[in-house]
Amino acid sequence: MSSVGDIVVDGAHQRVYVSDPTGGKIVVTDYTGTVKATLTGLSGVTGLALSADSGQVYAAVRSGNRIVSVETATYTRTASYPVGAPPGDLEVVDGRIWFAHGTDFGSLDVSGTEPVVRLAQRGDVDFYGAFGMFLAADPAVPGVLVAGNGGDLAVYDVSADGAALRVKGSMDTAVRQLDLTPDGGQVLTSWGDPDYGYGLGAYSATDLTEQAGYPIDAYPNAVRVAPDGTVAGGSDSWYDPDVHIHRPGDPEPVREYDFPNTGDSSGADTLVDGALAWAPDGSRVFAVSVNTYGTYTLRALTDPAKELPALTVSAPSTADRAEKLTVTGKLTSKTPLPAGTSLKVTRTDVESPNGRALAAVKTKAGGGFSFTDTPPAGGKVTYKVSYAGDAAHAAVSGSDAVTVSRKATALTLSNDGKLYAYGKDVSFTAHLGTTYKNRTVEIYADPFGSDKPKKLLKKAKVNSSGNLSATVDMARDTTVTAVFAGDARYASKTVKSTAYAEAKVSTAVSKHYKTGRIGSTTYYYFHKKTDPVFTTTMNYYKGRKQRFQLQIRYQGTWYDSGTEYFALGTDGKSAVRLEAPGESGIRARMRSSYVNGSSGDSVNSTTHGAWKYFTFTT
Repeated sequence: MSSVGDIVVDGAHQRVYVSDPTGGKIVVTDYTGTVKATLTGLSGVTGLALSADSGQVYAAVRSGNRIVSVETATYTRTASYPVGAPPGDLEVVDGRIWFAHGTDFGSLDVSGTEPVVRLAQRGDVDFYGAFGMFLAADPAVPGVLVAGNGGDLAVYDVSADGAALRVKGSMDTAVRQLDLTPDGGQVLTSWGDPDYGYGLGAYSATDLTEQAGYPIDAYPNAVRVAPDGTVAGGSDSWYDPDVHIHRPGDPEPVREYDFPNTGDSSGADTLVDGALAWAPDGSRVFAVSVNTYGTYTLRALTDPAKELPALTVSAPSTADRAEKLTVTGKLTSKTPLPAGTSLKVTRTDVESPNGRALAAVKTKAGGGFSFTDTPPAGGKVTYKVSYAGDAAHAAVSGSDAVTVSRKATALTLSNDGKLYAYGKDVSFTAHLGTTYKNRTVEIYADPFGSDKPKKLLKKAKVNSSGNLSATVDMARDTTVTAVFAGDARYASKTVKSTAYAEAKVSTAVSKHYKTGRIGSTTYYYFHKKTDPVFTTTMNYYKGRKQRFQLQIRYQGTWYDSGTEYFALGTDGKSAVRLEAPGESGIRARMRSSYVNGSSGDSVNSTTHGAWKYFTFTT
């Protein structure tokens, strides 16, 4: 939906109708919010009203100056009535459909063979204001219609043809919604002028004198009364509750609902102006909220007329396993619950992850309670206390957790700090000491480098010696982890072993004309004008370079002639061509190396290739 105009609830079919003026449609859902139908082609649709028998929903379609009738059983449009003005807010009173238009209101009577429309029925009342005309009625109060706009309010007798003004008066400020109490005694309004204090206004339906209302600490923007007189007030608030439920005449809310934050601001979602509606049986209040992205959410607020008690639970932060501990708490509510109220107790621990029921506990005078327990398992132990609720109180629960001591676990892992040749298959062995019931160990391998994630190698029970082994292909430096999850009497434990892997380095020599020995060393022979080529192959890693080192032999000693890094291709090869010296008798050697860090990465341990010896002749 792209906007919200009005919301009405069909209790007979358990359906919720929400109009979207901008989108030109009505969305129909069930009580869970599942969309059952979308009625389109209703440009500017705003006000909604339900017929007394719940057979029809009437919709005010401003763009077409008409009121559309929709059959609730099939969502079929049964009629479209031109009314001669753009209709807004709707109410059904004694079978006639009353609709606001501008700063006036009219009626549509469809009981005869032809529909009858009457406009401009406000009489001697000068309605004005920026928020449009609002209407209110109640099925339990036949023949009465309330109208309000800006600072003016009026009550009409509509039992005969037309609207006869009973009383007119003024309000403190502009309203967002009106409603009439089912006993016909009060008109309730929402207002948001801070000069007069926030809240729901209350006025005598007889003479419109102001009476005690319902305070709200935010910008009030909706009011709806249930068939039993319970009042639901709404407010436009980022940081305070959004929906406030009051028993008739009680300024203190019996319950409040605070919407979550589904947008991108610091404040929570807010109630759309006037987007409140009761289920006829009083079981739910439906509300539409909007977030900072402009996303609308239908919210079903259950048990609205029931107080929501507060239930606190306090357990010690730590305790010893198999030792008695005491848990205390308190159940409080606006209307106090009697001593002896029964509470359900559940203990959740490592041996009872789904919870184990303990003996019920009863409250004392004032709502306090306490019980003792001897936790059989160590680790995190949670005590949950639940109150089932009654006719006047909603269900509620509270919990607290205890860290219960467990014995330390002995767990070791082999091969920490060892260095292996590239690609060697190495067996890592975890050894688990004494435990209670759990004998399972998990072994993970985490090769160095961001391109290879941590991987589970094996999860199994240790053997009769307490050992579990897993094999790692040592192509990189690798951190191996052994994990014991713990059990009821022994604590969890994790140990790590970091083993290191050399790089794979080899060098091929080309352009020589022969090989031969000088002493015990094999040399590659080059003509003095031939450029030697040395091709190094190394296990590849993105950005890796090989270090090329050259030494010259002079008077029986090797001297460094230079070191330089050369990038590897994606095939892991790097070819280096040396310039020919142009003279004979020179003896030299070179080697390629991977240097951890300096070679562009740190996933292998520093590895030096074999020296390659060469000499130049004529």
